[in-house]
Amino acid sequence: MKLLENKVAIVTGAARGIGEGIATKLAEHGAHVAFTYVSEGSAQKAADLEEKLKALGVNAKAYRSNAGSFEECETFVNDVVKTFGTVDVCVNNAGISKDNLLLRLSPDQWDDVILTNLKSVYNMTKQVIRPMMKAKSGSIINMSSIIGIKGNAGQSSYAASKAGIIGFTKSIALELGSRNIRCNAIAPGFIETDMTHYLKEGNAGDDFLKKIPLGRFGKTEEIANTTLFLASDMGSYLTGQVLSVCGGLNI
Repeated sequence: MKLLENKVAIVTGAARGIGEGIATKLAEHGAHVAFTYVSEGSAQKAADLEEKLKALGVNAKAYRSNAGSFEECETFVNDVVKTFGTVDVCVNNAGISKDNLLLRLSPDQWDDVILTNLKSVYNMTKQVIRPMMKAKSGSIINMSSIIGIKGNAGQSSYAASKAGIIGFTKSIALELGSRNIRCNAIAPGFIETDMTHYLKEGNAGDDFLKKIPLGRFGKTEEIANTTLFLASDMGSYLTGQVLSVCGGLNI
């Protein structure tokens, strides 16, 4: 059973890692997928993913677009609506981290993280709610983090951006619920990706595992499955919620 047959989904930051897993999962369930990447170095990965998704029998298109730029988001979403007809699901996944102790964290590093992680969610949500309001339905899914709930030394900018996403999510859920548009957040814990492989190395990796009740790192598919649930009618009575997919790390 395909849960998103002929729906149109946007996924930002999907050239690798969690974003790639989400885009693939949504396509497997029948969604046509428009996704973004930001760097020239990711162009080939994006092209490969586009072909992979098309092979699943859906329409797919990769866009080089910076979610931190309001103008680029406007152009991107306008093209998606023109090409695909509408937007049913928006997954705001684009994000970066520039970890440093506050004493060493520069203003530029702080601004880069807030721009990419938090302002991008405003930029994209502002654009997609127009076609969603027209259709009187939609699901917006924002990628927060367990760090946005718990905080973490050396990650003040990342934690602030991800905590901001939670407040934004709850506010948008209140604003748009009457239009049958749902807005939820996912707070992943430590997920196995290219960006987090170092967490498993040496004694530091063992220390991380000891803090996780399930005793392992999460997989990208587990975040993708949660996204599918929120995107589909299976999550039709959920809005304004934060689902912590973290192996119990926040207990």
